[in-house]
Amino acid sequence: MKRNVALSLPNLLTYGRILAVPAVAACFYFEGTTPRWIALGMFIVAAITDFFDGYLARAWQQQSALGRMLDPIADKLLVSVCLLMLAADGTIGGWSLVAAIIILCREILVSGLREFLAELQVSVPVTKLAKWKTTVQLIAIAFLLAGPAGDTIFAYTTLMGLTALWLAAILTLYTGYDYFRAGIGHLITE
Repeated sequence: MKRNVALSLPNLLTYGRILAVPAVAACFYFEGTTPRWIALGMFIVAAITDFFDGYLARAWQQQSALGRMLDPIADKLLVSVCLLMLAADGTIGGWSLVAAIIILCREILVSGLREFLAELQVSVPVTKLAKWKTTVQLIAIAFLLAGPAGDTIFAYTTLMGLTALWLAAILTLYTGYDYFRAGIGHLITE
């Protein structure tokens, strides 16, 4: 009997991460510190599912084309929407917008490169450094989501988030260059 991969737990975790995106964004439309803590809580749960969906899919041999397609989309939606909402409310402002722009541009460029290389049946594996980049991004966004609410408990919450955002932007540039270097040969021959 063929199992329904669309409803496997790893894919359900990915769907949950996608559904968390508008819920986190909605928190920015309410005043006070409570919505920021709710956004942070949902974000943390969503970020944890990023680890577990892939881990469980491999451990339980439930890897699927659907999961491979949706997982990076869910990651990019979560990161991109959070960065946009944080910029819109002023948590990310000034020169720190450059770090957010670097991250967003890299995500779009690498997605385009992966799509092009997939047509050529060339796989570009995710590097360990790219996984660290994602981890630093998620940590930065978590601190920034706490932002002003977190600053009332620990005065440097936003500053730590902005510092981590810049570190993520530097890692983003390096890993983006890595992907393009790996794919450039295929781009030139085409």
